[in-house]
Amino acid sequence: MMDPEVSLLLHCGPWKGLRQPQVQVELSERYNRQTDPALQDHIERLWKERIAKEPWIFNGAKFRLHSFLLACPKNCNSVATDECNKNYKDNPAELNSKQGDAFSVFSTDDCSQKRGTVLASKRCQKQDECILLLRLGLTSYKDYLGTNWSGQAEELCRRGEVEFGDPLSLLAQPLGVGTIVCTVDEQIVFIRRSQKVAEASGLLDIPGGHPEPKVVCENLGVKICDEKIISMVMLSPAAVVSELFSSVCAEVRDEINIPLKFLGEPLLIGIALNHTSAGRPSAEFYIRDVELPAASVRCYPGARMGDIEGNLRLLKQSRQRFRRVVIHAGGNDARRRQSEVL
Repeated sequence: MMDPEVSLLLHCGPWKGLRQPQVQVELSERYNRQTDPALQDHIERLWKERIAKEPWIFNGAKFRLHSFLLACPKNCNSVATDECNKNYKDNPAELNSKQGDAFSVFSTDDCSQKRGTVLASKRCQKQDECILLLRLGLTSYKDYLGTNWSGQAEELCRRGEVEFGDPLSLLAQPLGVGTIVCTVDEQIVFIRRSQKVAEASGLLDIPGGHPEPKVVCENLGVKICDEKIISMVMLSPAAVVSELFSSVCAEVRDEINIPLKFLGEPLLIGIALNHTSAGRPSAEFYIRDVELPAASVRCYPGARMGDIEGNLRLLKQSRQRFRRVVIHAGGNDARRRQSEVL
């Protein structure tokens, strides 16, 4: 049964997922959020109110999903439901080498919740030849809180449709990632979200987070002190794809304490839209045959230092023996040591 708060924009399950070489990105400022002075003032006001109540949160750059293109062999017979997709005539250069008489191309003009779902066909015999192109702009966590997560999200969608022909044009739409981790004994690993987050607090979830533009810059040798200065010229498409896939493994390592050496290749199985935050997109991955190390993970949401000390004393008194104890205190983004309310 499908969660009514979530819908699928792209479903790659029947293809058994897309590997990293099958995913490309097109970076452009054209794919950034539209705005105006009044909306910017609204975002700044909400941000100041938020950090006054929760001073531990930080702003940070994010990738914005504008749309995508999917090129598949014509005998794949992919299904584009509703009005989500249509044959794309002006094919971008990134896909030219893969297109021709043997390929069909489907596109989304926007990732609106009004659109349908691109479904992979089980009859496809050339799944390794399918290519996904993600059109990405830049946005920020502050913009997300002031648009998707604000009380005016519905009005912003209406304005976007009227003013730009795209209901999501005024929304931040940060691209997240989530990972289904399947162990060698066919068990799925879940985490329980903190009670202090705004979205789905206390509920079971899969490991996830965001690919980070700052990490891309640093991997390219560009040191970033202020994420406000990050621009498209600092990024490269190949490095962004690498961060998209590597961020998945990093989130699994940081959130459920599985070392990277125990993780196989992540496969992109689809893109989901979360309608509790106005259709915020998330790229969903699958990592299979994970052999769990001999480790124990304990979570204490809302715990203070005294609580941690008490549990450490109990651990010392137990009969178990540990080579190393790792204590992680903080919010959702362990890689950047930053807290996010998502």
